Amino acid sequence: MKGRHLTIVIKLGTSSIIDEKTHQPLLSTLSLIVETAVRLHKDGHKVVIVSSGAIGVGLRRMDVERRPKHLPRIQALAAVGQCRLMSLWDSLFEHLRQPVAQILLTRNDIADRTQYLNAKNTLDELLHMGVIPIVNENDTVAVAEIKFGDNDTLSAITAAMVQADYLFLMTDVDCLYDKNPRTNPDAKAIEVVEDITTLEVDVSTAGSGLGTGSMSTKIVAARLATSAGVTTVITRSSNPGGIVDIVKYLQAKKVSQPATPATPSSETASKAGEDTLSRSLSSLHLESHPKPPLHTYFIPDPKPLRDRYIWILHGLTPRGIVYIDEGAYRALTAKAGLLPAGIVGVGGTFAQQEAIRLVVVKRSPPTDPATSALERTEILPMEVGRAIVNYNSTEITKIKGIQSTEIQHVLGYADSEYVALRENIAFLKKERGSRPATPSLATPTESVVMEENA
Repeated sequence: MKGRHLTIVIKLGTSSIIDEKTHQPLLSTLSLIVETAVRLHKDGHKVVIVSSGAIGVGLRRMDVERRPKHLPRIQALAAVGQCRLMSLWDSLFEHLRQPVAQILLTRNDIADRTQYLNAKNTLDELLHMGVIPIVNENDTVAVAEIKFGDNDTLSAITAAMVQADYLFLMTDVDCLYDKNPRTNPDAKAIEVVEDITTLEVDVSTAGSGLGTGSMSTKIVAARLATSAGVTTVITRSSNPGGIVDIVKYLQAKKVSQPATPATPSSETASKAGEDTLSRSLSSLHLESHPKPPLHTYFIPDPKPLRDRYIWILHGLTPRGIVYIDEGAYRALTAKAGLLPAGIVGVGGTFAQQEAIRLVVVKRSPPTDPATSALERTEILPMEVGRAIVNYNSTEITKIKGIQSTEIQHVLGYADSEYVALRENIAFLKKERGSRPATPSLATPTESVVMEENA
């Protein structure tokens, strides 16, 4: 595969590498994945594998028929299985003399910015050394509060961390369909998704009995990855060799697509003939590639989020809500920090330097002096962003609505004039399409996607 060197993340679910009934590793599929990863590596590309399967392998090793519900038992099985799973990967890669490394993560491991950067630097160094990192969630210690939820999300965060060019979400279907192909023979395949917010597909297919992912989690992961500038592909895991053909095809397709036209000028006009010829040759180059296996690819955002904003939006778990008025929101979008004067309420209990949700509310004229500012507001149907706050929930409740110069008087101290610095605020935007339902005070809507942060 010629051309520039790429960084490719391949995510494999439990059902892709473990038989759901016998819990035996699917050695033929695993071997093909190893061959594909080594081939990509020898072509000069950097490869990261995000692999599920520790619990499934643990079930096999301990002769347990079904995945238990008791958390300590699940964690114990993960401990047994992770050892054997990594041994299996290492053994298969050793046949091709390819070194691999194990990286186990929980959300807590990247909640701290320093730890996040340490994980990122470790991945970068391993790739620089020619090692293929194998990433998995650390199920041995993970509980609901610190889990990524599924390895689809983990793979998207990993792809963003290493600034990947491609994220492959391997699954048990060829691609996305407009209907469930298992029950609708007339279902049509979707090859390309240009705008994920307008996507209309059947996501009723649930994950396997061993894993936690489903088609809906893959779409969420694709939304996250594309916002970070990563081309995301859904394709069948039983044909991992198709990854090479898909990458070749998509790279050729990028070359064949003309750039966005600039404002006409005498110089550009004089080169029109050359551009036309170049595009014609590129089209021939695309046609020279055989049609790749069925797949769906999501076009990445042309203005991807910065790494820090990806971390704020997806590396941190929001611990509460800060309600702000429209004036404060306008100031934030104009690059200002969050001042206490624009805050009308607080939801939940959170500490200083924890992440919170930002929800815009519309102030109503006061009719009863006894009512609070939050009770005199109308919540808009969207969450506008996330922020890391300089004060805890109790402190913000005390200083909401006042001028920054009064913080010292109210609290007896003033750590900052801002409740949140602009660099610690990342924005979301409401999905286009159907209007979301108005959220409750306790649970603001999460029907949102990322927008560019300057």
